[in-house]
Order: sequence, then structure tokens, then C-alpha cells
Amino acid sequence: MVDQACTSELIACQQCDALYKQPCLNEGQKAECGRCGATLFERKNNSIERTFSLSIAGLLFLTPAIILPIIGVTLAGQFHNASLLDCITQLIGKGFYMIAILVFMFAIAVPTVRLIGALYISYCFKFNKIKPFLLHFFRAYHQLDSWSMLNVFLLAIIVSMYKLLDDTELSVDYGLLAFVLLLLCSTLVSVTLDQDYVWQTLEKECLDENS
Repeated sequence: MVDQACTSELIACQQCDALYKQPCLNEGQKAECGRCGATLFERKNNSIERTFSLSIAGLLFLTPAIILPIIGVTLAGQFHNASLLDCITQLIGKGFYMIAILVFMFAIAVPTVRLIGALYISYCFKFNKIKPFLLHFFRAYHQLDSWSMLNVFLLAIIVSMYKLLDDTELSVDYGLLAFVLLLLCSTLVSVTLDQDYVWQTLEKECLDENS
């Protein structure tokens, strides 16, 4: 249930639109709507530490996910394998420039920027290096959440493998494992980062700086 509030800001229940003053919570606590019982606000446990660790792990998996072969195909006695970078190179070689750009952006560029952004934000919070400009940086980072398409690319790989099973022999290479782990880290970063806590802290820092 919602009890005390730490600011005068109002938050609305996403289920029944009931309004409450923003609650002041400790880590691991959550506020529930008194009308419908839906979760209004939640403080995640060890959010900064977990985000910091996951973003480092994701960046470590990034290079092998791009360079190592994803799948190997044996057809007519000949074996071929390809990495994510090879796929982009082949698309450029065939003249599919727009598709190559889209694959690069959504499968490599955006996930890389998101992981670096999460690492920088969690680093600043972890080592108490919070500055007012970080609020603008976090706003830009927040916009990238809807641009990550790693899960779509992985689904395309799985569908392609399924269609090729009847005609060829397939082998899974280490690149696919690294790519799955990269996808896992990228997804968990979004889950572990307590964005409400980050927003509140950065906004308070800006108010203190301007006062």
C-alpha cells in the first residue's frame, strides 16, 4: 500500500488511473495501488551494481558475437560458415546497401551504444560522479530502448536455420552462443536498471545545481 511520500509529484496507476503522491521507498520496496492492487512504483535491489556488471559482460560478448561464425552450412560436400560481419559484407557485395545498413544499426550499433550508455550511467552512480549533464545523457539513452532489434535478428536466424534443415547440414558455432549471451545481457540491462531511481536522482541533482 502507498503510505508516505517523498515529493509532491503525482503518479497515476496504470490500471485504474488513481492518483497518489510519489512514495519514498527503500531498495526492494514497492508501492501498490490502494484501489486495484497494481504496482505503482518499485525500487529494485542492487540496480546500479547489477547494471554495471551486465553492461561489462555484454560488451565482452559483443566482439565474438560479431566476428565469430554464427552457423555453418554443409551443401553438396562443401562447408561454409558466416559471422554477423560476413553477413553485412555479403549484403554490401550484392548491392543490398539499405539492408546492410539496417542490420548494422539494429544488430551492432544500437546494442553497442546502449551497453556503453548503461555502463557509463551505472559507473557514474556507482562511483558518485553524478553531474547535471547526465540527465540529458540519460534522456538520449532512454530513447534507445525501442530501437534494439537483437531479438528480431535472433528470430530471423532461427527461422533461417529451420528452413535450411531439410536441404543441408547445419552446425552451430560459437558466434551464435556469444550472440545469445549478448542478447541476454542487453535485455537484462533494461530489466535491472532502476530508471525511476535514476530519473529522480538526476532531476534532484539538477534542482540542487540550479538553486
